Amino acid sequence: MGTLFRGSATYPGGEHRPVATIGNFDGLHLGHQRLVSRLLEQAQELDAPSLVYTFDPPPRIVLQPRKAPPRIATLEQKVQGLFDLGVDHVVVEEFTLEFGDQPPEWFADEIIGRLQPRAMVVGYDFRYGKGRAGNAETLRAHRPELPVEAVEALQQGPVTVGSSRIREAVAEGRVQDAGVMLGRPYALIGGVVEGDRRGRTMGFPTANIDADNELIPAPGVYAVRVEGRPGVANLGVRPTFDGARFVIEVHLFDFDGDLYGQRLQIDFVQRIRPELRFKSTSALVEQIRKDAALARAVLD
Repeated sequence: MGTLFRGSATYPGGEHRPVATIGNFDGLHLGHQRLVSRLLEQAQELDAPSLVYTFDPPPRIVLQPRKAPPRIATLEQKVQGLFDLGVDHVVVEEFTLEFGDQPPEWFADEIIGRLQPRAMVVGYDFRYGKGRAGNAETLRAHRPELPVEAVEALQQGPVTVGSSRIREAVAEGRVQDAGVMLGRPYALIGGVVEGDRRGRTMGFPTANIDADNELIPAPGVYAVRVEGRPGVANLGVRPTFDGARFVIEVHLFDFDGDLYGQRLQIDFVQRIRPELRFKSTSALVEQIRKDAALARAVLD
């Protein structure tokens, strides 16, 4: 397990002299994983710890709140994902308007000066400083003693793997496409909260999830795994009933335990259908049976 540092001011750079990378790393997709893999290789070659320097909240939320896209992953998911990849140190910097107003030269001197890296590995689109004016070339010019390697973008056919494409896929319900770019299923994390228990009366007890994530898949029915258990999830306003409140309901196959109060991770494997309104409860129950059978087939 790696070590989390809250802010660059808490990082003992002189003690560690890491190989570092800097970025938002939202979603920690295959392109990010490629960069982290190179970071780990460099750290091993130099017998140094690996370090990822990132931000919370993401810069765009502070600088352009009305245009900021929803985050693919929570901070918890991002940090844990980096540790799972083998990163030694993660520094999470609080991003503020004052911080974002600093020029690239200040960032290179102050922040990188605190981290004291032996070398850096950055992405092809690496930017830093006010107006995103700094890049790998300006960093090399300002800190000529610091080796800076830029990793190329990852292509999947004609598509560049990136956070924007993943957000678009998830928002449209194309969770399979998102999973290909992420290298794993898109996941929500949240607590199980009290529902109206209607599912149990229909023979399909469900857990209602209060998700921490900002990016929610399009309404519909999905084949999912919850902490490894197969199941089916419904996302939407349940138009057959009240049609007012958006809910995330998960039915686990062959499970009848109590999940209230637990925190669960839902992995979205495939969308089965969009949300529909049914003429009667019996018609809905029949469709749920079909959905569950299809989800089982998908997950087998």
